[in-house]
Amino acid sequence: MSIRRPSMAERRSSMTQEGSLRPPVVPHLAGLEKPLPETVPEACDVVIAGTGLTESILAAALAWQGSSVLHIDANDYYGDTTATLTIDQLKTWVERVNKGEIKGYQDAVLYIPRGNEFKSKDFGIDLTPKVLFCKSDLLSLLVTARVYKYLEFLPLSSFHFFENDNFEKMTSTKQDIFTNQTLSLATKRSLMKFIKFSLDWESHPDVWSPYKDASIETFLQEQFKLEKAQIFELIFSIGLCNNNETHTPEALARIKRYLISYDVYGNFPVMYSKYGGAGEISQGFCRSAAVAGATYKLNTKLVSFDPKTKIAQLSDNSCVKINEQIIISPSQAPTDSKFLSKQNYEIQRLTVIVKKDCTQWFHDNESAAVVVFPSGSLESNNKQAVQAIIMGEGSGITAKGTCVWYMSTIETGKRGRDDLEAALKAMEGSILRESSDLDTQDYFDNANGMLNSVKLGQSFKDFVPKEKIQYILKFYYIQFTSIPHAGVVNPNLYRKNSVHVEDDVDAPDRGVIYSSLPSSEISYDGIVTASKILYEKVVGSDDDFFDVDFEDDDDEGSIANNLESAIAEDDDDDEHIVEPGAAPVEFAEDMEL
Repeated sequence: MSIRRPSMAERRSSMTQEGSLRPPVVPHLAGLEKPLPETVPEACDVVIAGTGLTESILAAALAWQGSSVLHIDANDYYGDTTATLTIDQLKTWVERVNKGEIKGYQDAVLYIPRGNEFKSKDFGIDLTPKVLFCKSDLLSLLVTARVYKYLEFLPLSSFHFFENDNFEKMTSTKQDIFTNQTLSLATKRSLMKFIKFSLDWESHPDVWSPYKDASIETFLQEQFKLEKAQIFELIFSIGLCNNNETHTPEALARIKRYLISYDVYGNFPVMYSKYGGAGEISQGFCRSAAVAGATYKLNTKLVSFDPKTKIAQLSDNSCVKINEQIIISPSQAPTDSKFLSKQNYEIQRLTVIVKKDCTQWFHDNESAAVVVFPSGSLESNNKQAVQAIIMGEGSGITAKGTCVWYMSTIETGKRGRDDLEAALKAMEGSILRESSDLDTQDYFDNANGMLNSVKLGQSFKDFVPKEKIQYILKFYYIQFTSIPHAGVVNPNLYRKNSVHVEDDVDAPDRGVIYSSLPSSEISYDGIVTASKILYEKVVGSDDDFFDVDFEDDDDEGSIANNLESAIAEDDDDDEHIVEPGAAPVEFAEDMEL
């Protein structure tokens, strides 16, 4: 284990402002705009292969701590496993996955109908779509590291769950509960009692500890006398659990995560970064690392590493002496790596772009929503939930009049593919019904004296629309990870699954730390934990992880104000979606999904 060096803040304290080796303030959009170097340094402390979000946070933390970092990526774009890709980049990615050139993925299929007039740069497709809870360790780090200055945020307050062939808008606030005419007074009291309990559930072990090995469904039924509809809403929409067998402590942590994130920056629990999710945030941390002195080189792969001489050979035929450590994303592991057999957990993903704005699913002045299909809610009789993130044109990743639907499940094999297709069918039917031109008098809800909510009201259930959904793109693939699906942020999971190979003297991986491929979480939970554990393995401690005095004038109040102002209004700026660096090879556009 490496001996801890003095932190950047400690080393700078003995230097004058003029003599500082690093800029004291991270300038806006600085670092990555510089031309990439043609050569790499002869020696450095750390080489990191892969510019995914975990690796990019690590690079910035190490660079500001004082390590000399060489950050490389085999791709011609930033983000690696968390990248935001244009359609041309996506075509190339699919071909490389199916040739076995990108490890950790398989069975990638891309279907693009002929005749679409859109351009590649009109879209930015996330390989790992996620949403950011307003009360989370990543958001705290974005503020601490000043990386939030590179980003624009948009709010997301619309959460929906699917039951009985019907989309329901989630009941999660006190106002929602009191104004919901379908809930009995007893149910309202039980919900309010549970919400109050869940905000401080850790302090009441007498209530939950007898159920620590029981399912959250059993706990909610027996302790709070809630009915199935409210239980499923709490488990699947608020808690974003994968199934109703999730153990009580884990589910309570997930439910609390949502509730404490509400009304932090506005009347919404989560945000997302404009122009791309994890890929955009990855670039923010890469910019920070570049300002702190890290060297970046794309189109460059680690070919081999000699643990005796500490010399690494790169794909551009250059060699670099590594003083301390190599960190590699499994997606960019050398061909003789022994690590990938440990990627035991499967995630199936289906992404579609539809020629429809889908505003019926969004809250006023928003451009995104989350839709969850609980266990047993689909025609496929799904055992695991299907989670969907919906992104409209205001998100900056899709063209005007179109929408991106990101769907995922942890179900494996053919069942997983069937569940995704069933969810797609349900979403297609609902948005067609909701967006059709109807005579509203014929669909008036006499029981409530009002038109049913288009989220989706029962009065529309049997309506058969004349039009069909027009697809611009359908994209399916399987991703693997070493992080178990259960658990929100369990440091031991990440400590166990980031592999440090030192035992076998002759092993080609000796002296290498492997990071983990992205988890199945649609939140960013666990990302900072994973980065900190890797940091600790390199430095010896995480005490000075981003312990940086940026010496600017921002206090906590102004930081909060700046972050709130970064929650951007919708505009037509598309400069953040960049053309791919190299033209892809010929692609069959009529491939069937």
